[in-house]
Amino acid sequence: MDDELNVTHIKLGGFVEMDKYRYLYFITMFAVYILIICSNSTIVFLIWIHKNLHEPMYVFIAALLLNCVLYSTTVYPKLLTDFLSKEQIISYPACLFQFFAFYSLGGSEFLLLSAMAYDRYVSICKPLQYPTIMTKNAVTVFLVLCWIVPASHIAVQTILSAKAKLCDFNLNSIFCNNAMYRLQCIESRTINIFGVFCLLDVTVLPLFFIVFTYARIVVISYRSCKEVRKKAAETCLPHLLVLINFSLLTVYNTIMARVNTDVPKTAHLIMTLQIVLYHPLFNPFIYGLKMKAIFQHLKMLFCKAQNIKTDF
Repeated sequence: MDDELNVTHIKLGGFVEMDKYRYLYFITMFAVYILIICSNSTIVFLIWIHKNLHEPMYVFIAALLLNCVLYSTTVYPKLLTDFLSKEQIISYPACLFQFFAFYSLGGSEFLLLSAMAYDRYVSICKPLQYPTIMTKNAVTVFLVLCWIVPASHIAVQTILSAKAKLCDFNLNSIFCNNAMYRLQCIESRTINIFGVFCLLDVTVLPLFFIVFTYARIVVISYRSCKEVRKKAAETCLPHLLVLINFSLLTVYNTIMARVNTDVPKTAHLIMTLQIVLYHPLFNPFIYGLKMKAIFQHLKMLFCKAQNIKTDF
């Protein structure tokens, strides 16, 4: 690799035995990516076309699943291209953009889950005020903030990283994540401080808000009738499962990217892939199976498809 290429390109060194398994990697990840797009888009489509699903809770679910598709798209297309390429490289500007998109959409996930928690709190704990609080305008404002706030935070980090000088051009990962900071000649105190601020503002505080909100829901539901407890369990459990899953993967990703450990390369690849494999597939299956209204429409959709198949 010549000097000019080193200045503007990063080598992605997280891949293992590409010559031997490149086509297996490609077919597997391509199938997963198609499954992610189809499963998430199907539920978003059902929410879009059925008027009984045009409620704030289902609008937030559709936004969350759409966010999952975008989140996956920041990684999979480049990943699939790399599997078929002789060299796994990325230009530094493209690496910065992937970093920005990956973490801003990840932050949006936490804020969307916070909005969903607030929606469930108002619905269960203040049912009479729900129509006046969760209006279309309020939902729109929540959605806009959920995407703009993380994007503005990560944009600052991305700009600061773009100005930093690089001394290493070998990234020990399969895509551009926090491990990118190790390439910089000098560890930037400004980037680290602002990174902690972003972590608190976009991840930790929303997480505390969600835990506090669901704790309030549990307390109020426990004191209420059986019907309220049933409603709380049916609508809150899927959100909590998604939250736990994504929170664990976020902590896992932070540790893997920032802590320089002597993990074998194959194990590191497998563990990195888990970050982009589990979550985008987990969400549609949880909401498709656990949310009764969505599940009913899914059953009807598959029954229609089966009837059309048998007619032919």
